[in-house]
Amino acid sequence: MALSNSLKCYGIKRGKTGVGIAVIEGRIFATYTQNRIKAAPILFNLKNLGKRVRGIIVNSGNANAFTGEEGIRKARKMAEFLSERIGCSVNEIAIASTGIIGRQLELDEIEEIGREVYANLGSDAESIEAFARAIMTTDRFPKVTKRVFGDVEMVGIAKGAGMISPNMATMLAFIFTNARVEKMDAIFKRAVNHSFNKLVVDGDTSTNDTVFLVTTEETETDGKKFEDELTSLMLELAEMIARDGEGATKVFRVFVSGAKSDRDAELVAKAVVRSNLVKTAIFGKDPNFGRIVCAVGYSGADVDEKMSLKIKSRRGEAVLAERGCVFEKNIEIGREIMEDDTVEIHIELHRGSGKAYAIGCDLTHDYVELNSKYTT
Repeated sequence: MALSNSLKCYGIKRGKTGVGIAVIEGRIFATYTQNRIKAAPILFNLKNLGKRVRGIIVNSGNANAFTGEEGIRKARKMAEFLSERIGCSVNEIAIASTGIIGRQLELDEIEEIGREVYANLGSDAESIEAFARAIMTTDRFPKVTKRVFGDVEMVGIAKGAGMISPNMATMLAFIFTNARVEKMDAIFKRAVNHSFNKLVVDGDTSTNDTVFLVTTEETETDGKKFEDELTSLMLELAEMIARDGEGATKVFRVFVSGAKSDRDAELVAKAVVRSNLVKTAIFGKDPNFGRIVCAVGYSGADVDEKMSLKIKSRRGEAVLAERGCVFEKNIEIGREIMEDDTVEIHIELHRGSGKAYAIGCDLTHDYVELNSKYTT
């Protein structure tokens, strides 16, 4: 059966408050933030959500985090609101929230919007986009993508722009599919690790980070092919989040090779994308390799000066250093390369065979402006 016959979505945003609902019957897989302060919807899901799901309800504008027992009670009320309409157990409802931390939910407003959302559920592209728009906070655009191969379909929806750091899920994402494969849980975890876990916008890990994968399991398919497509879909969503990073004008990818281990390579890649000095250099189109070298040095990996650095974009490539030897003549070429809106930094450490990558965005004036006034 086509996924479009099984999935119904819709969402409405009024002012800062939004509600999105997805109704689908299937098996659910979830992964959550590693922040020790977990939002009430995550605590509710961890205690109540079973292996199968009938619906998902999401609110934006209020994170329902750092809200104590009252927050958990209201999280349950959100789940009960949808379970009563579907006619299912509250254990078959998954919930998520995003927005300002430390404020109690306005349940009356959420339920009022939710009633209208439920009455308008649909399976067309417009309904899916309405869901995506309803869960936006500081996002500048909705994040929706899909994959179709053979009889398998996948729809991915995400929100996120700030408070993004790669410790686990790093935002809200919802993946729906009709695929049935063996070891889906392991495939899901690997796909998250190779996509959302590679992403840094500002180094802050949210209290609400959640990724759900729901499958109706109606179409049997090859596990390797499915994992490749799922990872590709999640990577696309992750890059959308980076491109939408609060005030961002550029996405940059860091590829590290030649490390003593994959773990060392990952430490280097994430140190570089997390560095505010590197991020501002990306914004300023400044091939300041010294900032990259500095981040490599404090990453915690086993490194020395005999590294090679290269930057690339659709405008070309420039070698900035080779085994510790600096190529000053390529600096101006580097400036031209960095005019592009997507830049790659390649770091070869010459220490072993370890490799890794990470995704980030630049740091602009707008990031400071937006986050200095977030609650107002």
